[in-house]
Amino acid sequence: MKQIPAPLLTLVGGILVTLVSLWVGQTVNLLPEQASEQAPLVDDLFKVMVIIGTALFLVVQGAIVYAMIRFRKPKGDETDGPPIEGNLPLEAFWTAIPSIIVVGLGLYSVVVFQEMGGFSPGGHHGHGAMVAMAPQPSVIDVAPLLGQAGPREAEADVYTKTQVYGFGASPLMQPNQPDVTVNVTGMQYAWIFRYPETGITDGELHVPVGKDVQLLIEAQDVIHSFWVPQFRLKQDALPGEPAELRFVATREGTYPVVCAELCGAYHGGMRTQVIVHSPEEYADWVASRVAEAQPAATVAQPLNQATSAEYLAAIAPELATSPVQLR
Repeated sequence: MKQIPAPLLTLVGGILVTLVSLWVGQTVNLLPEQASEQAPLVDDLFKVMVIIGTALFLVVQGAIVYAMIRFRKPKGDETDGPPIEGNLPLEAFWTAIPSIIVVGLGLYSVVVFQEMGGFSPGGHHGHGAMVAMAPQPSVIDVAPLLGQAGPREAEADVYTKTQVYGFGASPLMQPNQPDVTVNVTGMQYAWIFRYPETGITDGELHVPVGKDVQLLIEAQDVIHSFWVPQFRLKQDALPGEPAELRFVATREGTYPVVCAELCGAYHGGMRTQVIVHSPEEYADWVASRVAEAQPAATVAQPLNQATSAEYLAAIAPELATSPVQLR
C-alpha cells in the first residue's frame, strides 16, 4: 500500500484543526447576554482567543497522541531510546508562534480598548435605595460609613476633576455631551448614585435604553470596582481619583452591579443593580422620584440633597430590619 505523503497529511490536519477551531469560537456561549453597545467588541475579542486556544489545544494534544502511538516501545525492547539534544529550528518555531500570537492579541485588545473609549492605555487602571444586599441584617455596618464621610462640597469637587481613568466616549462620540450623567460613590459596602440634573439619590442605577450614559465614579474609603457583566464593563473606583464609565445600554432589563475588588469583610454583599428602562418608563421614574423629594413641611434636609453619610443614616433603621432593596 502506497504511503500518503506527510505534507498532504499535515495539510489535511491543518484544515481540520482550523475548521473545528472556527466552529468552536463561533458557537461558544460562555458569556452572559449582551446589553450594551460595548459588549460586542469584548465578545469578538473573546471569540478570537477561544479560536486560537482551541487550535493550540488540538495541535498539542494531537502531537502527544501521535507520539504515544508512533513511538511506543516495541514488545520485548528494553533498550534506551536514541539520545536527542536540542533542535534549534524546532525550538525557534515553537517560540516564534506564541510570540506572534501574544503580540497580535495585545494589539487587538488595545484597538478594542480605544474603540470603547478607554483612557490612558497602559497607564494606571478606574429609587428608593438599595444598599448592599447583605445576607444578614448585622452585615450592614453604617457606623464606619458615618465616620468616614466628608463634607458634601469636598465630594462634589471630586466629580468636577478631569476624568483620567476609565472608559469614556468612543473617538466618534467624544464631542457629544452625554444624555444622562450620574455621580457614583462606592463605599463599604454600598453604591450610591446621584443624578446632578434632578437631585435624585438612589441605591440603584436607573438608565434609559439607547441613551448615552456617563458615570463619574469615585470611592469614599477603599478601592472598589464597578462591574456590570452584561455590559462587559468594569471600572475601578479609587479614593480621590475620579474615573469615568460611559456606555449605551441596548436591552431593557435588570442587571447586577457587582463590586469586583476585594474591599473588606463583607465585600461579597456589596451588590446592587442597574435597571434599563424604556425612555417613557425612565421619564416616569424621574418624575416620580422628583415628586417624592418635594418637602411638605421641611424640617430635616431632603435625602436627595444629603451627603452619603446622611443618606445612609436616614435609612439605617430599615437596613437593620430588611437587608434587601430599600426605596
